[in-house]
Amino acid sequence: MKPSSELTVDYVDADFAGLWNREDHNDENCVKSRTGYVSCISKFPVLWITRLQDGITLSTMEAEYVALSMAIRDLLPLKRIVQTIFMSVGFEKSQQFNILCNVFEDNAGALSLANLELTRMTPRSKHYAVKYHWFRACLKPENIRVLKVESKRQLADIFTKGLPKCTFENIRELLMGW
Repeated sequence: MKPSSELTVDYVDADFAGLWNREDHNDENCVKSRTGYVSCISKFPVLWITRLQDGITLSTMEAEYVALSMAIRDLLPLKRIVQTIFMSVGFEKSQQFNILCNVFEDNAGALSLANLELTRMTPRSKHYAVKYHWFRACLKPENIRVLKVESKRQLADIFTKGLPKCTFENIRELLMGW
């Protein structure tokens, strides 16, 4: 596998209430959504996370949006580490650079909300505005783009749900090169 010119790339996914109807109906963890994301530097995974979200989300879009917020919270320090390493290996301070970060999301609603296409909060979405919108203010200054990825190329799927063998092997090949 050859490194790419993209320095940091995140793939973010969520499984909305993934344990519903599979476990104990009285356990609140069964209705929590699972977040999964992987951060890559030059196509090599350096950080991968899978965990239940803290709160209970009410829709797939909300679960995906919460996952985006969680992923960008971890992306920002990783980006600063990469910038520090670049500076320490010879980039002159006069060569100001800002590392481009692409965050890939496959949910159209979360993608629209993250990219400010939905500028108006609705009664259905305003309850998570304060808690999770903070990252939208980071996108432009930090040179972070949230982009659409096809579901079949969503590498974070491997961290959020059980997959058929062929899908698992395809994502593993895209992620790890084997």
